[in-house]
Amino acid sequence: MQSWVEMFEMMETALPILLVVLTAIVVISSAGGAWRFFASSRQPVLSVNSVIVGKRTEVSHRHDTETAVNRSDTKYYVTFEVESGDRLEFAVSGLEYGQCAEGDEGKLTFQGRRYQSFERVRKTQRTEVEEFRKYRSTL
Repeated sequence: MQSWVEMFEMMETALPILLVVLTAIVVISSAGGAWRFFASSRQPVLSVNSVIVGKRTEVSHRHDTETAVNRSDTKYYVTFEVESGDRLEFAVSGLEYGQCAEGDEGKLTFQGRRYQSFERVRKTQRTEVEEFRKYRSTL
């Protein structure tokens, strides 16, 4: 068995290394988030015709055993299909999620990976989108 002095000497070496590793993880994670934010900010704001093709939620649960408190967080996602046939999924607010339905057609506005808005089309505009879909399906 090691003496107390030897254990404290080992901690003098191990503790600074552990702190450096933890600090590096935090800095790298923060830098990655900042890089993604600024990369999206440099992208142009685009508005394209699209159709909502899917909706999903992601629910996470946490339970604190000491205070017997349960917490749930819900993230909302909507998938859009643009005129080119590409599909884009964006995180949206709960209000936006509730107002969207699969099959809704309209104009999607986004910047990089950042969702900005979705405006549904009126009935007169909807016929133009339907004509485009028919044309695309013949290709």
